[in-house]
Amino acid sequence: MEKAARQDLEGKRLRGASTIDQQLVKNLFLTTSRSIVRKATEATIVPLAEAILGKQRILELYLNVVEWGPDGIYGAQAAAEYWYHEPAARINRDQGARLAAILPAPHRRRPQSMTQYSGIILGRMRQAGW
Repeated sequence: MEKAARQDLEGKRLRGASTIDQQLVKNLFLTTSRSIVRKATEATIVPLAEAILGKQRILELYLNVVEWGPDGIYGAQAAAEYWYHEPAARINRDQGARLAAILPAPHRRRPQSMTQYSGIILGRMRQAGW
């Protein structure tokens, strides 16, 4: 995050630097505008959210409020139904990894073209024992 912040200050915004916790707080309580004031507010709310909710609940909430594609697709259930015409509980590991791979850019990426990234995600899932 420090490297991204430094690049941002130098006018070289190359990537985001938000954790899932920060993104959830932003999506639930703040605006999506980029400003130092929003980042500072986010930084004060995130520790409270972590203390109250815990990491597992934060991840669950994040997956259910984040945007997953065009046309107002919000939440993992809506994404599974939109992209695979199945409820989220019925998609397989590969489909889930492909959905995860679109999250950094859900308006530009499509699960069908996420073979390389989904392979990385599946490898990390195996390493974590999932």
